[in-house]
Amino acid sequence: MRPTLTLLTALLLAPLGALHAGDAIKPAAKTMLFDGKTLDGWIPFSSEAGKGKDDNSNGAKVWSVRDGVIHCEGKPSGYLCTSKDYANYQLHLEWRWDGKPTNSGVLLHKTGPDFLWPTSIEAQVMHENAGDFYLINLSSLTVNGKQLGPVVKPYLRAKKQGVSNEKPPGEWNSYDIVCDGDSIQLTINGLLQNKGTGAKPSSGAICLQSEGSPIQFRNIYLKPLEK
Repeated sequence: MRPTLTLLTALLLAPLGALHAGDAIKPAAKTMLFDGKTLDGWIPFSSEAGKGKDDNSNGAKVWSVRDGVIHCEGKPSGYLCTSKDYANYQLHLEWRWDGKPTNSGVLLHKTGPDFLWPTSIEAQVMHENAGDFYLINLSSLTVNGKQLGPVVKPYLRAKKQGVSNEKPPGEWNSYDIVCDGDSIQLTINGLLQNKGTGAKPSSGAICLQSEGSPIQFRNIYLKPLEK
């Protein structure tokens, strides 16, 4: 990497660790992020917004709620983002594929403006890759003793530690994510699959991705960190 690029990256990344930190909510009790009926508390973003093709600014063509489940059509690409920032929490959610499984993810510590690859650390949901980390747009994380990032490409992958333990398409999987300060742990269906430290940013919004094919989410909540 060129020295000038390194310096520029450092200058751009420096505020990320503190960005929104003062406003981020640290849950003191179980907090439901999805009420099972509406998308209250969530803001949709579509990669087609403003292009004159499919504005989808209200998310109606991509995101909907039926029978206590969030339904995502998978196209166009984008995400559903919490309207508030969070830090120091345990996040639980469940997902299943409604048809052929492809790609999705949970964006952690999303900061800055909305666009297709926002600054964030992704907990991967791609079929047979759930538990991978993807570092996106200037984010960084240390995994297995190796510092990854700050990412100046759109993204950088850190593979999960074990073999895939996802359930077959159509069955519900569980994601349990612990964000404790600048550390992150990813557990799939009760098995710890990945962990990292030195996360930058270390607080921000939480997003569910639309990235390929129909997927469903349910039972999304935060809990305080265990002491």
